Amino acid sequence: MSFVIHGLAVSPGIAIGHASLISHAALEVAQYLVKERDIEAELARFDSAVAAVRAELGALRVEAGASLGAPAELSAFVDVHAMILSDPLLAEVPRQLIRERRCNAEWALVQQLEQITAQFDEIEDAYLRERKHDIVQVVERVLKVLLGHQRKAARRVRDGDLIIVAHDLSPADTIQFKQLKIGGFVTDLGGATSHTAIVARSLAIPAVVGLHHARALIQEDELLIIDGTRGVLIVAPDQRVLEEYRLRKTELELERHKLKRLRSSRAVTLDGQEIELSVNIEMPQDIDKVKEVDAAGVGLFRTEFLFMNRDELPGEDEQFEAYRSVVKALPGKPVTIRSLDLGADKTTRAMKGAGRIEPNPALGMRAIRYCLAEPHIFLAQLRAILRASLYGRVRLLVPMLAHAHEIEQTLVMLALAKSQLHEARIKFDEHIEVGGMIEIPAAALALGPFVKQLDFLSIGTNDLIQYTLAIDRTDEAVAYLYDPLHPAVLRLIALTIATGRRAGVPVAVCGEMAGDPTLTRLLLGMGLNQFSMHPAQLLEIKQQVMKSDCSLLRGRVARLLRQDEPARLLEQLVKINAH
Repeated sequence: MSFVIHGLAVSPGIAIGHASLISHAALEVAQYLVKERDIEAELARFDSAVAAVRAELGALRVEAGASLGAPAELSAFVDVHAMILSDPLLAEVPRQLIRERRCNAEWALVQQLEQITAQFDEIEDAYLRERKHDIVQVVERVLKVLLGHQRKAARRVRDGDLIIVAHDLSPADTIQFKQLKIGGFVTDLGGATSHTAIVARSLAIPAVVGLHHARALIQEDELLIIDGTRGVLIVAPDQRVLEEYRLRKTELELERHKLKRLRSSRAVTLDGQEIELSVNIEMPQDIDKVKEVDAAGVGLFRTEFLFMNRDELPGEDEQFEAYRSVVKALPGKPVTIRSLDLGADKTTRAMKGAGRIEPNPALGMRAIRYCLAEPHIFLAQLRAILRASLYGRVRLLVPMLAHAHEIEQTLVMLALAKSQLHEARIKFDEHIEVGGMIEIPAAALALGPFVKQLDFLSIGTNDLIQYTLAIDRTDEAVAYLYDPLHPAVLRLIALTIATGRRAGVPVAVCGEMAGDPTLTRLLLGMGLNQFSMHPAQLLEIKQQVMKSDCSLLRGRVARLLRQDEPARLLEQLVKINAH
């Protein structure tokens, strides 16, 4: 019987294929008593399962590092699972239960899991709830070794696209799935910035998440259609619907092919305004994607991914080589390198204090706060960035600024790094540009110190929306509240752009909003002329730019910004995009 399920559209496109069901972590296990003489053997069985999963994660980490197509986040996610597996709460406590209660290894592990998850539920913190899912996924892996289960998707490849259907997906799973011909992802859990959504967008694979009960309703091998643009999953479609979506999929593929013709075209509006379209990258390996779309430069180099997925912090020389490789690969084009944005959901084993629990990590010791608290780490990165500036146009971008004293302290640290390089007789660009990210409402509302002391600004819309609306963007329970079109968010963005323009300070947008073609004209009408996005989004944004007339958009967008009612605001946005 055909039916439709609606969820969150997190990665556009259409996928048609057969369902491959991935079991989720809630595995039921039997309990039985282990004879006294067999306890050591049971302990050995448990240790063997843990060792097997550790080896599996190690192989996945190597595979992710070797694959240029794998998003940088994947290795970091696998690393987190390896850390969880080594935690004494999972590695040692079940062994004690086996000895004390003479129970089988599976039962001991599940009992400990229930204890841990119960503690997480009592804390009721959104970030910690997300970590709970990681723990459950690690335990699932060990249980499957103990029970002798194998993942169906990993042992067969079908003709045509494979649609992965799961309650939730771990990042490690997605690395395995890269070896297969995956058409799309469908999960019960997740939001716009969940692991699955990030991976799907990075791989340009259609995905719908937050479906709640899809995993229980769909049968193995059932024919599915994913509409990743509308957030729709069609189960067992009839022939008429199937033909309609096959036609739409062909049309989308033709459109993508046509977009490639715009690669060498200038990003100029109908009224002659030159728009700068740059890209966001995580690792030096991403430079090929930058060249594929002939981007104006790198608008955001997220350096924290060089620090993740490792036991030790990268040294100054290693960082310098990474930065220099990107700069030299883009001669004459600007490369904006963001200083460390570690903290919150982005941590590393080598990070001091990474193991401590913060009441609310998104509001805690992260980004520039962490850097200023760890001057040796910050200075090493600043020296590496300065050294790379000798090889091209490098710009330094500082994240999560909110206070004037943070700007002042950062500039003092930069001056110290320059002094140290002078003493070592190492050359660099003495006039390197320094910018600040506007991602906290307080910064957008008090831009005076920013425009006086900084050379440019970059609006990080992901965090700006999160902090303005007081929602955790990784928590699916409040994902529906994550709204880039909220009047308060739009006014903060417009205020920042206008203030920068009056002060003669360039302003860019580097968050998800920059890569959303439905918002391009809105941002152009606000006066934005610098966008930075994922490379896969650039050509579609360029197409929107070339079809827009900024002289007409300004008045229409000004009227839109005066709206407080979401329905009226959306109605006006539709009209702006229709003309």
